[in-house]
Amino acid sequence: MGFSQGGQFLRAYVERFNKPPVYNLVSVGGQHQGVFGFPKCPGNNSFFCEKVRDLLNIGAYDAAVQDHLAQAEYWQDPLNRKEYLAKSVFLADINNDGKINNTYKENLKTLNFLALVQFTKDSVVQPRESEWFGFYTPGQDKIVDPVQKTDLYQNDTIGLKYLMDNKKVSFLSCEGDHLQFTDAWFIQNLIPLLNNTI
Repeated sequence: MGFSQGGQFLRAYVERFNKPPVYNLVSVGGQHQGVFGFPKCPGNNSFFCEKVRDLLNIGAYDAAVQDHLAQAEYWQDPLNRKEYLAKSVFLADINNDGKINNTYKENLKTLNFLALVQFTKDSVVQPRESEWFGFYTPGQDKIVDPVQKTDLYQNDTIGLKYLMDNKKVSFLSCEGDHLQFTDAWFIQNLIPLLNNTI
């Protein structure tokens, strides 16, 4: 079970190594398609947030920033895919964007179950649909595509479509902001997924 960026890190472990193997993977608020926005900003229509995002975008793909700041490693600029593919050292790799590593796909397909939790009022992950592998339609930053419309799903680059087709993925919603869940919700929805017989 991984919380926030821990969800991506655990997925990367499964894709790259998976020894010892993971049976069920639970990602709670993980930014699987990355982020393109400043946490807690009040939305895309805010002039301030747009300017902050522009400033972040200037340095996000700098080699030193990519090598030393984990948050920069899952920055994805939908307005400049070429730079993202060329300079992203983590997210582009684990999402098999550009260069395909078939080991990643085959390893992810070995999961018995993948649970993805999206927070309905998440103000940290932008867009929040990234928690379910959705992301901005390429070339703009307003309309968000669900996972089924993304290249990652349609080309099945990491094995997610395979898992979904075989009913091994659960998309869970949790009311509230990033990582804001109650003990009761956690016990009811996530604890059962830690059972290796599911």
